[in-house]
Amino acid sequence: MNETEKKPDSMTPAQDAVTADEAPADISTVDACIALVREVKETQLEMIKSKDYDFAPEFKDMTIQLYLFGVMWKCAENLGHATDEARELAFTALGKMFLQDRMDKRKVPKRIEFLRKMSKLEEDHNALAVAIGYESQPGDTSLAELFDHYVDDMQVSGDFWRLYDRGRKIMMYGGLFIIFVVIWFVTIFMPGNSVISVLAAALILAALFVIPVFLIGVVIYRSKMKKFKQAN
Repeated sequence: MNETEKKPDSMTPAQDAVTADEAPADISTVDACIALVREVKETQLEMIKSKDYDFAPEFKDMTIQLYLFGVMWKCAENLGHATDEARELAFTALGKMFLQDRMDKRKVPKRIEFLRKMSKLEEDHNALAVAIGYESQPGDTSLAELFDHYVDDMQVSGDFWRLYDRGRKIMMYGGLFIIFVVIWFVTIFMPGNSVISVLAAALILAALFVIPVFLIGVVIYRSKMKKFKQAN
């Protein structure tokens, strides 16, 4: 991911978690930034609707959230807060917005902590999504420009994510099916075996199915990555 330099942030344990009952450090700033970001989000998502970007869902959600965090950070600074304070207010505002959008209360602190980690790269540089959100202007196409940086990145593509998801389901459901069939077969046609013996046989045969599927998935992944590197 590309990166740009920004002033270092400050973190305190009390600011790491966001809950529904927490009183924001500056309610007027938090609410103002949430209102601004909702407008920005609606406008920017409308602009990229026709682009038909095909990204992994988790990557797309994370990128948009980091972009909105950058917008909130700049908003808090424009309202008179120092850089470090504005950055923490932006995380508070983002957490409050998640709660307003009915995200599970228990998941909000974990999501904020995850975004906090992803917002910074090595040497205290900001992630590209944060930097572009911070520098964005009303009515621009900055979110589309951000996603344009990743359209040729195989590792965040929707196609690669679907391949991974299908492989995961094949291994999980295939392994469970084999365990069920083995237990049924041994119980019906080979009575007298101990429960431990039956389970051991089922797990061994399931592993003989899962491991080759996993290895095939690794081969396909390496093949796709090799073609991608050659194309670039």
